Amino acid sequence: MDMHGATAPGNGSGELPDPAVSATAVVDARGIVTGWSAGAERLLGYPRQEAVGCPVARLLGADEGDGAEGFPAALDGWSGKTLLRHRDGGRVEVWLRVYPSYDAAGNAQQLIVAAPPDRLPLGPQPRPSPDLDEATTEEATTEVAFAQSHLPVAIYDSDLRSVRASAGAARELGLTEEQMRGRRITDILPPHICTAIEEGMCRVFGTGEPEQFQVHGRPRAEARERTWSVTVSPLKTPAGVVRHVQLSALDVTEQHRARQRLALLNDVSTQVGSTLDVMRTAQEMADVAVGRLADFVTIDLLDSLFRGMEPTPSVTGTVALRRAAHQSVLPGAPEAVIRPGEVDYYPESTPPVRCLATGRSYLHRTLDEAIRQWQGADPERSAVVRDFGIHSIMVIPLRARGISLGVSVLSRHRRRDPFEEDDLLLAEEIGARAAVAVDNARRFTLERTTALGLQRSLLPQRLPAQEAVEVAHRYLPARARAGVGGDWFDVIPLSGARVALVVGDVVGHGLRASATMGRLRTAVRTLADVDLPPDELLVHIDDLVTHLAAEEDTAESGSESISEPVPEPGFGITAEISTDLIATCLYMVYDPVSRRCTAASAGHPPPAVVTPDGVADFIDVPPGPPLGVGGLPFETAEWELPQGSLLALYTDGLIAGTDHDLDSGLRLLRRSLERPGGSLEATCDNLIQTLLPVQPSDDVALLLARTGALGTGQVATWDVPSEPAAVAGARVQALNRLADWGLHDIAFTIEVLVSELVTNAIRYGRPPIQLRLIRTSALICEVSDGSSTAPHLRRARTLDEGGRGLFLVAQLAERWGSRHHAAGKTIWAEIEPPDGRA
Repeated sequence: MDMHGATAPGNGSGELPDPAVSATAVVDARGIVTGWSAGAERLLGYPRQEAVGCPVARLLGADEGDGAEGFPAALDGWSGKTLLRHRDGGRVEVWLRVYPSYDAAGNAQQLIVAAPPDRLPLGPQPRPSPDLDEATTEEATTEVAFAQSHLPVAIYDSDLRSVRASAGAARELGLTEEQMRGRRITDILPPHICTAIEEGMCRVFGTGEPEQFQVHGRPRAEARERTWSVTVSPLKTPAGVVRHVQLSALDVTEQHRARQRLALLNDVSTQVGSTLDVMRTAQEMADVAVGRLADFVTIDLLDSLFRGMEPTPSVTGTVALRRAAHQSVLPGAPEAVIRPGEVDYYPESTPPVRCLATGRSYLHRTLDEAIRQWQGADPERSAVVRDFGIHSIMVIPLRARGISLGVSVLSRHRRRDPFEEDDLLLAEEIGARAAVAVDNARRFTLERTTALGLQRSLLPQRLPAQEAVEVAHRYLPARARAGVGGDWFDVIPLSGARVALVVGDVVGHGLRASATMGRLRTAVRTLADVDLPPDELLVHIDDLVTHLAAEEDTAESGSESISEPVPEPGFGITAEISTDLIATCLYMVYDPVSRRCTAASAGHPPPAVVTPDGVADFIDVPPGPPLGVGGLPFETAEWELPQGSLLALYTDGLIAGTDHDLDSGLRLLRRSLERPGGSLEATCDNLIQTLLPVQPSDDVALLLARTGALGTGQVATWDVPSEPAAVAGARVQALNRLADWGLHDIAFTIEVLVSELVTNAIRYGRPPIQLRLIRTSALICEVSDGSSTAPHLRRARTLDEGGRGLFLVAQLAERWGSRHHAAGKTIWAEIEPPDGRA
């Protein structure tokens, strides 16, 4: 029977009755039955459920009047033949003996042994002496306990050598008790198991306190790996001295595996999907699974996924899969037949293709028919299976939101245990979580590519030709989860050989910021084409941003009643939160004739200037409010630049870093600009490498411009009297200068333009009147007067005497227009010489 932790003594002869024919019971100090064997149930008829917990006198008491001392005397140490009462009321003659003992906690208890006289003639026994040898008593009780214990239990002496071992221990270790007796555990178990156990036994001998710990391994070579909860308990004498230790083991393999699976799934949740990169996400899944679930893992994704197309697996013919990641317990993953990034073609009958077509997982042994067919169709993989001894394979589909993305193959060759159904369920859960992360990365990559393509299409594809400045530029999109932003730059040729330099930044990221950037850039170019001063131009742009924000607010409030699914967060740029539309902008105009620069800022970082002697400084442009905020006017700053100066316009992504603030970034930018960089392109590269991390958290736009100047030989200016007779003199002066420049081919055209523009200025304008010719790649003719009245082009009717002047100018010139300034207006026309000699 189960002794419930009893420390069993032996009898006087050193022998016990045969457990098959004897009845045994365990009684605690209160006389309550705590143990009841199958033999006792057969002998007296009381089932175990009814016997345990009842007073022993009620179950074993003899009939009154028997004339024998009987059972009550036996409780005081008497031994011999007596009559016991059967459950049906009859009497049973038995040989009876009671042994004192102790339970695992050291409490006193009694072991009662009874047997029919014809089966086990004990004969009358002397009353046990109080001086009964303790070792003999322990031996008898241990004999019964170990003979009936199905748990692995063993007792070791102070030399850590086996004294006794239960039938359960013999079964698990594959040795008999005789083979284990006298041997240390180091002679029986693998080193990593026995070391932990012996250290625990030494501690128990020293402290006298029980210990519990876990060991993992194979108790014998042919057994499977298992996890045991080992308890080492002290066996003490009545004086409290630890003479032996009892070692018991409980198989907790399933509980251990369940905890491992939960820990693995938790690591998948925290470690897979740390970035929004498809290849990196796949590699994270492979890294987590290898060593803990499989020995070799491959992750192949549909090739169409990497080409920006919706992944749709083919169910017929071969399927192209691109290796996204693989990992192995062996260094360098020698089991792989292709490298990450390469495309492999899987035949239609192979498990990966079937897995993609059905969306189901498969568990195979390498002897399965499906694997043998795969090996036959793929000799290279067949050699890998043979050379590395792969014996178990799982094929898992990677599906997310109803879309098949690819397939993962997990195999074992180092671990001897094959995959089981529980492993397949775990792999499916890992694949499902990883597939969501891969799909998030795929969608982010697709949307980021779309936004980046939109933004690049809205940025200048090729800067226009002009002679005022030499320019170089850089644009770097953010590489963070937020996606691309709304940074932009532009170079806009203006009349009079001037040029406008623009840099702006829309707050936020994603498609919305990119689209807003394109609208603002178009508006700036449109307003620059009418030659608005920088401060007035920013006023109009500020109004535009305010109107755009109002339109978006109206659209959002109107769409609240429409029930649409909300995009899940974490997919990338589509999940951005709408905020107020705000942008910054710096607009600067440089005139190569006067070498003067005029600028206005809407909350943008100040421009930097490097003089020809290499000194860098920032221009103190009055900081106006960002676009869309309103409330304050914009102011301009004007200064003169030496020829060959370097202008640097940039967005805050260049100077704002995670390791420094804006002020530190400005100081670093100044020092970088003062270092000689050679060409403008080299200077751009140097600034990017010096100021930016490998992965900037914000978009960066950088525009460098080296200023030029038009000499006196390229500009001719005349003051014209405000009288009709002065028109002829103006024509003559212009023709003479064209002759000096060798531009005879366009003399007639310029003569007509000068006549018409000067005549209009005299007739409709006010003094002072000035004529100016500028020779660049084209010839520019300008006439200025003191009137602010804008000219209007109209088509003259047949009988009209006027209205044909500007129409004639528009027909003769490649470009023409007017601009206003504080002293009046200027009407200009640009002529391109036929041979390009200007």
